[in-house]
Amino acid sequence: MAEDTIRLRRLADDDWDEVVALEARAYAESGLSEGPEVLRSRGRVSPGTCFVLEHNGEFGGYLLALPYPRGACPELTLAEGAGFESDNLHAHDFVITEELRARGLSPHFVREIEQEARSQGFGRISMVAVQRSHILWRRLGFVADPAVGLPVSYGTEAVYMSKAL
Repeated sequence: MAEDTIRLRRLADDDWDEVVALEARAYAESGLSEGPEVLRSRGRVSPGTCFVLEHNGEFGGYLLALPYPRGACPELTLAEGAGFESDNLHAHDFVITEELRARGLSPHFVREIEQEARSQGFGRISMVAVQRSHILWRRLGFVADPAVGLPVSYGTEAVYMSKAL
């Protein structure tokens, strides 16, 4: 992978078609897909914390993140109306393209996101791990908080996790 070029950049307006398509492929079968308008609402609330992973100049994945109070998370079926003031960055939706999965890019992407979050003054990152991804996030230093109640829309196996930066 030495010849690979990996870059994190801010999500741009012309990325939305690929984001929506990748999100649908990742979550539709499990019933966790939010749909285009709800996804876009997350980006509108906090455009400075939504990113694209570029791999060799191509779209390789995305992160929709937004400031959210610790212990809280967006409801999957509801669009965001207004943002929150918080030192917690909630990594709401993180997906890597099928072609790039299992290539070890997640740790690199997460390091880049953590660096960016620190530079913006965030002290913590949280997320809701779905589809058994809590195993990956635990390896990357995230800790489960079973006391946090999650919206029903995430399903019964979702796990709220966070990590101090």
